[in-house]
Amino acid sequence: MQAEGPRLPIEDFLELNAPIVDVRSPGEYHQGHIPGAHNLPLFTDAERAAVGTTYKQEGRQSAVQLGLELVGPKLATIAAALQAIPAPGKTALGIHCWRGGMRSASVAWLAGTLELPVVLLEGGYKRFRHWVLAEMEKPWSLLVLGGRTGTGKTDLLLELHRRGAAVVDLEGLANHRGSSFGGLGLPPQPSNEHYENLLALALRQCPNPGPIWLEAESAQVGRCRIPAGLWAQMGLAPAVEIQRPMEERVERLVAVYGALGQQPLREATERIARRLGPQRTALALGAIDQGDWAEACRQMLDYYDRCYDHDLGRRSQPPRRQFDLTGLNEAEAAALLLKEASGEA
Repeated sequence: MQAEGPRLPIEDFLELNAPIVDVRSPGEYHQGHIPGAHNLPLFTDAERAAVGTTYKQEGRQSAVQLGLELVGPKLATIAAALQAIPAPGKTALGIHCWRGGMRSASVAWLAGTLELPVVLLEGGYKRFRHWVLAEMEKPWSLLVLGGRTGTGKTDLLLELHRRGAAVVDLEGLANHRGSSFGGLGLPPQPSNEHYENLLALALRQCPNPGPIWLEAESAQVGRCRIPAGLWAQMGLAPAVEIQRPMEERVERLVAVYGALGQQPLREATERIARRLGPQRTALALGAIDQGDWAEACRQMLDYYDRCYDHDLGRRSQPPRRQFDLTGLNEAEAAALLLKEASGEA
């Protein structure tokens, strides 16, 4: 019988670029996991709770016995699932549970009987979480991209990334555009814990040298919160601001939100009615009912512009440069910023 496999610290484990197998329960996995990991749960959520209760009430030996009874009938299914995970050539499977204990060791033993090479994460997912939080406190070379709603910051960041710049898309990772309308048409947001995991891996994968471009954000992107350490660095980082005329901004917003239909836009507008004020709310809702998306955007941009100006005033460092992108597409705008703004970091 093959041994369970070597145990690696988190940095070495991630460097392997091996298929990762998370054997925790579905609920644990959903709360947060190593991005890209396959979930192959040894226990269901209910079974995990039962084993934990047995451990507290009757001790370790009884809990282990219950675990064996629960897992035994599943071994063939788990074995088939292990063999189905794509692992080109002799690439080892990276296996982990919560603390690197019996669950991962048991699945590693099963993989060994199938002659599948494996490595284990020393300390399990708990150790990974410690690493994630430490990454948020590391000093990063950041360059913050600011601009009012509708100036196309996200599209510009994506173009910068296509051109080889280091970019972390805070809104893309959160599945949210950062306003009352931000979640419309997008998948559900990750848990805050998983958002932190995604951010840590995104920062780690940024190419060097050069600054990491981030969009100026408030601390909250929908329900996801930017970790305090990273957000504090964003407030101190050099920043550039892009500008576009009102009609270009309205045109871009209509392209994003116009196809979503009246009801979602009405609901999102009503959520900010108190901040818009009764007059602008009525005008915006009336425009939505008439299918006049452009007029609805104009009514709401006054509010969002005031929010942006307020947040800008609270930055530790105001933007060092402003770039007027009137009439420029993303490729032209990215070329301009890479030529003139990269020296800001």
